[in-house]
Amino acid sequence: MQTITISTPYITLGQFLKEAGVIDSGGAAKWYLAENSVEINGVEDNRRGRKLVAGDKVILNDGNQFTLAQE
Repeated sequence: MQTITISTPYITLGQFLKEAGVIDSGGAAKWYLAENSVEINGVEDNRRGRKLVAGDKVILNDGNQFTLAQE
């Protein structure tokens, strides 16, 4: 499991995908989420504006797992 550290109270799912290196730009999040499943804390979600906070666990469809931590 990889850890993504955030310095703000939350980041959006689109920002997370960019920070994790899954997409190259924030604009690609819409297309990525339309074609790939993402689980947040065990629940599938495809809203790029979904707010993620420290402690959230994200699993991508390729099996990569991430947890968010506060800086």
